[in-house]
Amino acid sequence: MNPLLQESTKPLEAIDFDTIKVEHFLPALIQAIDEAKKNIEKIKLEKKISFDSIILMLETAADKLDIIVEVFYALHSAHCTQELSDIAEEFNQKLTDYSSDISLDSKLFGKVKQVYAIKKELELNLEQKTVLENTYKSFTRNGALLSESDKKHLREIDQKLAKLSLDFSENTRKATNDYLLVIEKKEDLAGLPEGVITGARETAKEKGHDGKWAFTLDFPSYYPFMQYCENRDLRKEIWFANATKATAEEFDNKQIILDTILARYQRAKLLGYADHPSFVLENRMAKDAKTVTSFIDDIIAKAMPRAKEDFQKLSTLKEELTGDKDFRKYDAPFYTEKLKKKELDFDDEVLRPYFKLENVLEGIFAVAKKLYGISFISREDIPKYHGDVRTYEVQDENGEYLGLFYGDYFPREEKRSGAWMTTLRPAGFQFGANKRPFVCNVCNFTKPTKDKPSLLTLNEVLTLFHEFGHGLHGILTKSQYKSVSGTNVFWDFVELPSQIMENWVMEKECLDLFAKHYETGESIPDELITKIKLSNKFLQGMGTIRQMSFSSLDMQWHTIDPTSIKDVIEFENEKLNKFDLFPIEAAVNMSCSFGHIFAGGYSSGYYSYKWAEVLDADAFAYFKDKGIFNKEVATSFKENILEKGGSQDPMELYKIFRGQEPNPSALLERGGLL
Repeated sequence: MNPLLQESTKPLEAIDFDTIKVEHFLPALIQAIDEAKKNIEKIKLEKKISFDSIILMLETAADKLDIIVEVFYALHSAHCTQELSDIAEEFNQKLTDYSSDISLDSKLFGKVKQVYAIKKELELNLEQKTVLENTYKSFTRNGALLSESDKKHLREIDQKLAKLSLDFSENTRKATNDYLLVIEKKEDLAGLPEGVITGARETAKEKGHDGKWAFTLDFPSYYPFMQYCENRDLRKEIWFANATKATAEEFDNKQIILDTILARYQRAKLLGYADHPSFVLENRMAKDAKTVTSFIDDIIAKAMPRAKEDFQKLSTLKEELTGDKDFRKYDAPFYTEKLKKKELDFDDEVLRPYFKLENVLEGIFAVAKKLYGISFISREDIPKYHGDVRTYEVQDENGEYLGLFYGDYFPREEKRSGAWMTTLRPAGFQFGANKRPFVCNVCNFTKPTKDKPSLLTLNEVLTLFHEFGHGLHGILTKSQYKSVSGTNVFWDFVELPSQIMENWVMEKECLDLFAKHYETGESIPDELITKIKLSNKFLQGMGTIRQMSFSSLDMQWHTIDPTSIKDVIEFENEKLNKFDLFPIEAAVNMSCSFGHIFAGGYSSGYYSYKWAEVLDADAFAYFKDKGIFNKEVATSFKENILEKGGSQDPMELYKIFRGQEPNPSALLERGGLL
């Protein structure tokens, strides 16, 4: 009676989180792997060579297993109890073994090759051609052409990488939870907004320090402290805790990084590639490391003069206010707020009352309805994995069911930091029918207190819109095959649907839908909207350099001979020094908690964020030209980008939508860098 193995009896086939327990996962995984392997054996014995008999059967051979895996890793990121953590390594090991068994099965690959050889005779549609091409390449890129001894070596590397990724993520999460700044004197809270102080009081109570104030490394706690706390020593303390996270002692990730880049390099070499980026970028819009490096260098060259101006403004302001010329990274958020107040007469905190979470959610649903005609209907009968989760049924303009949407918005110890979209069930043909998707947005926003609801910062609103864009990509897909549905697209294309959504937050027509004062109901004043627009370009030079330095660091980690790197901290300092306007701080290191590239699938791909910004800036310029809620443009974006998934080449899809290739100047103009 394992609920992970049973057909759902819940409304809309929802996952039965009410009855799933940790002890169900390993038995379910074992049985589902066994079932998938039996299905694979049937394919290997199949006499008829066609798309449906081989490729479609392979697509659906592990339907049950796929759901179990999606649910497990969703929980491992969003609700990782100690019990779940305890079985993660074994779960990971068994899954990696299975994946290697499939990708290295020469008889199975032989069947795929037979279909591939007659692809021109099969009269396939465009999506089927893409699925076939991807399936063939997946085998060749994962060792199907290797000798038996090399296949064995590849299997060992893949097992190692799977464990390293899991260990990195666990260390980062535990290191984040391990730190707590407890403040006993009220005077040490000087400068902090009332809402932040109230939240810190409740955090202290939760952590066993009743009557005091506590701050964690979770972003909604950490960053406002850095922005507003007047006590520089305390800012320095919590900043160093965050900047040295997972660099030493029990949760040290340094050796994991060295082992990871070496294993990735060895894997690429074994498969016949020059290095890890050559392997990764073969399946990206950018295609090769030279293109990515040139892209990064070009943006840095354009942004650096403005970044130096930004830095000088901040350091000068600090000297004017304090007489101290020593300007450090732990000063930057604090004096950024001071400079914003001086130049724009603007403080992020004045926006919070207009950004009550419930209102922002209603607003984002209204935006989706105006653009795409879809509705989000709250469902209380859908099981949840945690009490904080909100569940919605999504319908199109004709009332047809599109999928389930889950929202999980507040931090907790069992959840890793950051924000992401995860798929609990993909769309596409599975279990003998076309199924609609279940997608989840997971964030770490400012929690409500006993006196106030959850009031978001502007940055949190942007994050909510960003992740919701990923959710729309997953929900609106019309792809027939799950391997190319939703967000299963080229990695440097996947951020377009998310990043374009952030643009609406800067527009009065959008803000008027939801930005109402949580106490008075008053709409956000026009002068604040003007300041929001100006703040979007504020210190854009430094912001751009920071983002591109991370992209450069990612490429540097993966284009160098890994055996030449002896010290993680020294290597990072050397590679970031040319971008860094601040003095280098001893012992700090961001790579040790850089989950995107060491545990999150963005290795040799962090540039994708800025690459997609070029696309989203150009695409939104089209919306702006026609009207931000223009039905014709929105329909074209939905039909050619959101619904198509990875069924076609992304640049071709973009050109069909836009009528031209993206114009890079749109990004620079939007950021005020031209």
